[in-house]
Amino acid sequence: MSESPSISIRPPRWLLKPAVEGAAELAADTGLSPLMAQLLTQRGFTTVEQARDFLVPKLATLGDPTVLPEMGTAVERILRAVDEKQKVVLYGDYDVDGVTSMALMHLILKAYGLDTHLFLPTRMEEGYGLSHDGIAKCYEQFGKPDLLIALDCGTTSLGEVAKLREDGVDCVIIDHHELSPMGRPDCLALVNPKLGDSHHYFCTAGLVFKVSHALLKARMIESYDLKETLDLVALGTVADLVPLIDENRLLVRRGLEALAQTTRHGLRALKQIAGVEGLVQTHHVGFRLGPRLNAAGRLDTAATALQLLLSEDPEEGAMLAALLEAHNKDRQNVEQQVHADAEAMLASIGDIEKVSAIVLGSRNWHPGVIGIVASRLSRLCHRPTILVSFDENGVGKGSGRSIPGFSLVEAIDICRDHLLGGGGHAMAAGISVHETKLDAFRDAFAAAARGALSKEAMTPVLELDAEVKVRDLSLTFFENYKLLEPFGQKNPEPLFLCRRVNPRLPGRVMKEKHLRIMLTQDGASMEARWFNAPIGNLPAAPWDVAMRVQRGWFRGQEQWQLTLEAVRTAE
Repeated sequence: MSESPSISIRPPRWLLKPAVEGAAELAADTGLSPLMAQLLTQRGFTTVEQARDFLVPKLATLGDPTVLPEMGTAVERILRAVDEKQKVVLYGDYDVDGVTSMALMHLILKAYGLDTHLFLPTRMEEGYGLSHDGIAKCYEQFGKPDLLIALDCGTTSLGEVAKLREDGVDCVIIDHHELSPMGRPDCLALVNPKLGDSHHYFCTAGLVFKVSHALLKARMIESYDLKETLDLVALGTVADLVPLIDENRLLVRRGLEALAQTTRHGLRALKQIAGVEGLVQTHHVGFRLGPRLNAAGRLDTAATALQLLLSEDPEEGAMLAALLEAHNKDRQNVEQQVHADAEAMLASIGDIEKVSAIVLGSRNWHPGVIGIVASRLSRLCHRPTILVSFDENGVGKGSGRSIPGFSLVEAIDICRDHLLGGGGHAMAAGISVHETKLDAFRDAFAAAARGALSKEAMTPVLELDAEVKVRDLSLTFFENYKLLEPFGQKNPEPLFLCRRVNPRLPGRVMKEKHLRIMLTQDGASMEARWFNAPIGNLPAAPWDVAMRVQRGWFRGQEQWQLTLEAVRTAE
């Protein structure tokens, strides 16, 4: 969706990060290039040991899973269910983290000889998370279980967990969401890092991996190789946008390697349909595999995505991948319509510079795509943004995305008088609100943003990690540079400044809006691609370019290229 001409957005300020102390010493001690040493020190790695552990992490360094909150109780209860062949329901969430967590838990329990019942709520009927409607539907489908394991949900479901206890159903929750201001749910075990002081970076797929590790430590199964589940852990972790630091980074790096070689029929078919071959990187999960796995849950039920992950038949895997592809196309069409409507509303507000936060609502929007559109508008306008989809009774479900320096969870708490409910994370959260309260909520939310964000914080900044010359980008640099991957939250892909490059114009236009062009500087040249380039209105040469150095895979060969993020006439 192109940016609406009616919305006037100030271009970002280019800001080159200052050099960090210790880079020269690290380069000398490690033999790495000054540029690599600078990128490492910016990330807080200043010693040879820290640099080595970051660049070449090993699975042997994974920590003891039993240190996670309430892990011992959870493991003991799960193994009792195994021993007594109890009826166990896995109750999940419909996003990628939810379905990968379900698949991981199902696979480990199956290895112990326990066949679980799988329950995923539908977005339109039971809504998100562990709900009274979802529990009723679950009982209807499977009867009352002995044990319900809630995955990627349940932390704030105090009333629902109390209902399970009343019904004589034991409940174990494995989740990473923030706790309710009302406290901890009355479940048998809550494996949630937020109860403790560490490991807050895990999503639920990572936590289920740790639960699986703890189960195997308590009772080994020779035939079950935990390393073979890392493809699912990487999918859930990358798609859930949690920080790629510490153990997460290690699990994702090894998981992406496993995903490249996966033997799961459904995932192989999904990769093929999404055009992912050879090397698998975080952006393949974020922009190709993740959206397809999410598409079914956004518009209907996530059961298709879960079946695909667990499919043991190549034909069924291919059929499910095709179904998810169709769902994704539907999702894109619905999303484009919501995006167009929201942009039109935004344009009617007037000067965005005078607005501290964006809250928009409509009865015509599908609740499954408002989070994606909120994310795009938040990036476009550099403002906290919440979009709300109202049903025929005027009850709205909202999805929000934030900008650095503003916690949605804290703002929701401030505005709770105007809401039916809400919660989530600092950067992404959900609310429920009645149509009649939307204006009051918008005013309170905007006031919270005004109080927390300075004018500077609401001005977009193009933060450049380092200045490079084209000649710096050698094969030796590339070999070392790829060890910084996987890129993601808290380990962002570096953005480089390259000054006074000369483009070989007119370049090659692709799909009428993208440009492939050769850039030359001091006799060294390299090809670059510029997505959504202003064809016909290019800046005068020479250029300063903000660019990323990226590797791809073409005909079985690794390839490196530049991707232009922003271009201006050289200063």
